Amino acid sequence: MSKKSKIIYLLITTLFFIFVNFYFTDLILINGYKLAENPIFSITFIQNEGAAFNLFDGYKIFLIVFSIAALIILCFYTIKQIKHISTKGLFLISLLLSGIFNNMCERLIFGHVRDFINLKFIDFPVFNLSDIFINIGVLGVIFIILKTNYFKKL
Repeated sequence: MSKKSKIIYLLITTLFFIFVNFYFTDLILINGYKLAENPIFSITFIQNEGAAFNLFDGYKIFLIVFSIAALIILCFYTIKQIKHISTKGLFLISLLLSGIFNNMCERLIFGHVRDFINLKFIDFPVFNLSDIFINIGVLGVIFIILKTNYFKKL
């Protein structure tokens, strides 16, 4: 895949995940979409003014600036190294970019992040789709780094 094709792929997948995140969050929260009761999770709206696990509560400006910095650094690094990044890696980076972007936009638009997924089977903080995207992206990128840099040497 050429550098140009990889950039287009990254852009399209990132925009797709941004759209999916905003669409389903709005569908669930704003339009009152009701999910069938189930033993796994429920929809519980929480206004999270911090970051993960409500860390940095009340530091909205810091979190916005941190998000912007993370997006810029991740974009520049990805574009600089895109020739060496696999399609799977670009997919995971697009999840990460879209999750960071969506949480940042919610802080800018609403003054907080809209968390709504509440796991019933474990005592765990309420979270949102952006958090899922960020966690999958980070864990996947870490796995790829370990796989390519460490496991090859074994």
